[in-house]
Amino acid sequence: MSTPIDPEILQEYFESQATDVEVEENTSATVSKDPWDPEKIRIHTRQYSLRQIIDMIDDKDLDLAPDFQRQYVWRGPQRCALIESIMLGIPMPSFYFNEDRSGKLQVVDGVQRLTTIHLFAEGKFPLEEMAYLKVLEAQTYQSLDSVYRRRFQQTQIVAHVIDPQTPYRLKFDVFKRINTGGTPLSAQEIRHCMSLDRSRDFLRELVSLPEFKAVMGGAVINHPRMADREIALRLVSFHILPLEEYAKFESLDEFLGKVTEEIDLRLSDSFLANLILLAETALKNARAVFGDHAFRKWPNDDARKNPINRTLVESWGTALATYQPSQVAGVADELRTSARQMMTDDSEYMGSISGSTGDPRKVRTRMSRVADELRRVLP
Repeated sequence: MSTPIDPEILQEYFESQATDVEVEENTSATVSKDPWDPEKIRIHTRQYSLRQIIDMIDDKDLDLAPDFQRQYVWRGPQRCALIESIMLGIPMPSFYFNEDRSGKLQVVDGVQRLTTIHLFAEGKFPLEEMAYLKVLEAQTYQSLDSVYRRRFQQTQIVAHVIDPQTPYRLKFDVFKRINTGGTPLSAQEIRHCMSLDRSRDFLRELVSLPEFKAVMGGAVINHPRMADREIALRLVSFHILPLEEYAKFESLDEFLGKVTEEIDLRLSDSFLANLILLAETALKNARAVFGDHAFRKWPNDDARKNPINRTLVESWGTALATYQPSQVAGVADELRTSARQMMTDDSEYMGSISGSTGDPRKVRTRMSRVADELRRVLP
């Protein structure tokens, strides 16, 4: 009886809840071809009053990253404590904004605090459980005495704003280092904060496809760390930028950032519509071949339903998108058998989907192995 090459498969957890997505170590094994140049990093420190911030949010000049998967999670005591601290004159930790070429700002660090401030200014919740300012109990922004309302409006915040001329890779690296005490942002959360509505809407459409939901399962949909959006992005990424270009990028994250930029700025509506059709085809074919084990490691002698593996989404998803479901249905058993055999005794292939997955050699290995197998079965 054969033994799976990689029997230990770990899945990600968020707040003690399993996410049904496999842990991925996607760092590249290559040495950076373009080390950091400090002269290219442009970060400006600015001060804003809360009145300015609220107006900027209302005018859509400051983007709170709508559809952000961690979204707004603060509740009563936490948000009221923030408002009380503002009224007491206690300085808030600084914020981080990304500035795009149009001059609009995107909040990368501080979404929860600014959302709370904006909701309070809109009268969406009363103040409760005040530790010091008992006089404000049950007050809304609109019912505040003018002294407190003025104090709130005139409160100053400090924001570190990354200039649009800073290269994407450097911006991404800066934001990866940000951690103000909470859970650090995932790579996809950072991409989401730095992207425009066009790519956000496109990825939302992808994850809303019935085929996507059927293949990925309930735990992945509306993933708290945006893994569903990353999976959707990786499902179509190599239809946007070819495999031959991958080695030009320093990492998988930089590659996906460029893919996101292409969606936001350069791809036509018709191209995006065709990507949706390709994704639907890939998902239907994956389900026809692998059933409930689609995009999950499934070596011989392993009956477990393992978590979603992002690299299998890339490789099998890209290759299966170019074949009609009627073609794939006739060879589904053969494809499933050969795929499981690859996961059982092909150590190079298993290495390409298990560790340092951003290494260009491993990307080429997994993409070419799957494409070759499909060409063999479906010439």
